[in-house]
Amino acid sequence: DKAPLSKSLLLVLSAISILLTLLFQHYQKFFAYNLQAIKEDFQIWRLVCGRTICLDLKDTFCSSLLIYNFRIFERRYGSRKFSSFLLGVWMLSALFDLLLVEIAQYIFGITINSLPSGFLGPVFALFVPFYSSIPRVQVTQVLGHFSITNKSLVYILGLQLLTSGSYIWILALSGLISGICYNSSMLKVHRILCVPRWVAKIFSWTLEPVFSSAEPTNEVRVGMGATVDIQRQQRMELLDRQIMMSQVAQMRRQRQQQGGMINWNRLFPPLRHRHNANYQDHRPSEQGIPPPTEVSEEQVARLMEMGFSRGDALEALRASNNDLNVATNFLLQH
Repeated sequence: DKAPLSKSLLLVLSAISILLTLLFQHYQKFFAYNLQAIKEDFQIWRLVCGRTICLDLKDTFCSSLLIYNFRIFERRYGSRKFSSFLLGVWMLSALFDLLLVEIAQYIFGITINSLPSGFLGPVFALFVPFYSSIPRVQVTQVLGHFSITNKSLVYILGLQLLTSGSYIWILALSGLISGICYNSSMLKVHRILCVPRWVAKIFSWTLEPVFSSAEPTNEVRVGMGATVDIQRQQRMELLDRQIMMSQVAQMRRQRQQQGGMINWNRLFPPLRHRHNANYQDHRPSEQGIPPPTEVSEEQVARLMEMGFSRGDALEALRASNNDLNVATNFLLQH
């Protein structure tokens, strides 16, 4: 639901990959990511075909699962912004692929004539916003030392995809570099490499009705009466906003039972001590009050998208020194 682009990528690319592997194997040569043919014979079309369809079913399976998990970004940012990100990192990763191959040949003396085919550069680039913007919620611990979080399964899938081929590390590195460049506020790449609004409207009128799904109505709401551990386990399995919203609903119910106040002193005791010190003096001096921490409006907006009020988001970010993960974990647990 609300992710037609992710659904189309998952279905179309997977279907073409399966057909090429099982029925039309003699056409696979047109989708090979042959760098030698690109540089010597100027077959530029291979940059499109070779960097779109996977010829290995293992890569198809892993990349499809990752696209399914990364659909949260299309729901959060919208289809146009999500497609702009994919287009931008796809173009940048093509440039970095050729550059990294030349660097490997110059430094290590490795001659690379071809790379694994598929939509792998943008998939690896999506790990950049996944690492920086998705809150990390601990689920359990293994042997008392190794933490298992809601993001562990996605990282394991990425590691599996990374080890599936000999030179796939070049695609992974170029994808990560492309994702960092596109997300950088200094380079302003997102303002240059973006999908025009009129193109987005055309695809919205033509393709979105085909791949859009109706909002589920018969799905049982989960997590409203469950414990925190069960909610965390469900969120790791589903990785969806529905679980997060159910946790928010439980947190709000606990707040109402406590009189509508969040006990910030449970995690951030310095706040309570600072307020008590101020109330002891009926007229607190301005020198004794530390300057308020500047809060990023983007992080406040992300917390408000999860259902928290602006006041709670501001307090949590100020108390956690603008650490979005700490603020989110605290708001979900209290």
